[in-house]
Amino acid sequence: MSSLPITSATALTARGLVRSYATRAGDPPVLDGIDLTVAPGARLGLIGENGTGKSTLLRLLAGVDTPDAGTVAAPADLVYLPQEPATGAGGTVGDLLDAALAPLHAAVAELERLAGALAEDPDAAAAYDRVLAWAVAHDAWDADRRAEVTAGTLGVGDLERDRPVRTLSGGERTRLAMAAALVRRPACLLLDEPTNHLDDAALDLLERTLVELPGVVVAAGHDRTFLDRVCTELVDLDAGALGTDGHGGRRFGGSFTEYLEAQAASRRRWEETFAAQQEELDRLRAATRVSTHAIAPGRGPRDNDKFITRFKGAGVERTRARRVNDAQRRLEVAEREALPKPPRPLRFSGRLTTSGRDDGGASGLAASVRDLRVESRLRLDRLDVPVGETLLVTGPNGAGKSTLLAVLHGELAPDAGTVDVRARRVGLLAQDPDLGPPDRTARDAYTAAVGTERAERSPLRELGLLHPREHGTPTGDLSLGQRRRLALAVAIADAPDLLLLDEPTNHVSLRLAGELEEALATAPGTVVVTSHDRWWRARWDGPVLALGG
Repeated sequence: MSSLPITSATALTARGLVRSYATRAGDPPVLDGIDLTVAPGARLGLIGENGTGKSTLLRLLAGVDTPDAGTVAAPADLVYLPQEPATGAGGTVGDLLDAALAPLHAAVAELERLAGALAEDPDAAAAYDRVLAWAVAHDAWDADRRAEVTAGTLGVGDLERDRPVRTLSGGERTRLAMAAALVRRPACLLLDEPTNHLDDAALDLLERTLVELPGVVVAAGHDRTFLDRVCTELVDLDAGALGTDGHGGRRFGGSFTEYLEAQAASRRRWEETFAAQQEELDRLRAATRVSTHAIAPGRGPRDNDKFITRFKGAGVERTRARRVNDAQRRLEVAEREALPKPPRPLRFSGRLTTSGRDDGGASGLAASVRDLRVESRLRLDRLDVPVGETLLVTGPNGAGKSTLLAVLHGELAPDAGTVDVRARRVGLLAQDPDLGPPDRTARDAYTAAVGTERAERSPLRELGLLHPREHGTPTGDLSLGQRRRLALAVAIADAPDLLLLDEPTNHVSLRLAGELEEALATAPGTVVVTSHDRWWRARWDGPVLALGG
């Protein structure tokens, strides 16, 4: 029984975590003094702008990265699911699922053994009670059925058991690892953007399972619906100088919808407090420049008053010096205690599309599809996309949404049918964009992708998608969300007539997701977008193409 992680439920704690990276030389640490306690049964959501350290914090909590300072105490029974599963993962599909089920099968077997020993071994009763409690918490008797249902709902149930994990796509690896983790029901589950690559049925399963888990759950996410439905608390790593509580605290006990109101109020308090402090600093700086004339105003002395004037003048000078010194002391204190200037939020300022009104021909179509067939991936009898339309494509995983975009972009040839794309310039944001060598800076990757002339005409800095301090960072050191921002910059660099967006809100910040929604509503050109984002789809009022229905 020593191989089983049969332990009492414990909290996840972190104290004083600090983490810096050499590629951010001159910048403050990604994480600086993070304290965290998450009790069993709590479901904590990590939120914040891309690059604020959510994935870094999860790696530290999971023990796959080492902090520069601070400590982590985590349950031994811990599972960590990163955003990007390891491409070189060994073993087969069956190996991964069997490994997840092994502790549950072993617990049932151990209970049977201990039950038989109860009559002869008095000490077996305590062990039996301990293993029974663990098996009940992990629903061990129903493990095989749950594994089948979970794998099927997550879209990996039909994968051949002897297929090597390394041959799976990134989305398949992610969903397979998630299936194993949900079946396993660990004491501590760490999830980085768990809703990416999931369709509605899979999202519903994920959320129901997480709510029912008795252990610790920590999830970094930008899925607004997921945060609202699952998380009992939120930690904002980008909460600002006053935090979400007005006193610098990052933790918020409430729903995501309530958090949005608290975060907006905190930003207003920060701006108002900063403005008031700057007024006080200006007044104190002026006080340090006070002159003797300000203290003893009036006409100059007469000749017969020179002696008394010198006597009184010395007193005026002492008064001036005392007032200046007092103002200087108060100025130094005020400068130490002053809040930093609220940073201007990164705002998307690029044009998603141009109108392309001269490219639609007599029919005014940007793209037209007839009897399209891509073997085992997509069947579509007819599709007409008028110039200027924004079309939402929905459907479960495997319905062919990404395949349709690849065909429209011209990078995938159909097995049958006709595809007529009449737009002159077509841009594509793929789910897994290729940005070239990971040691190439973001600025150089952008230039290499769009060409020098276009990069000069539409500089990366003017698009508002990537902070200027990250332009010189190697792409391999950017967060996944930052790389998605860079890939979007490449797609819209020349304001295409037809823009194809594959899950554009995956991995990106909550702010950028909202800005993209606003930009799409006013884009003059043609857009075809796929999305599982339920928050977005619930507010969609344009045309919809449902695949796989």
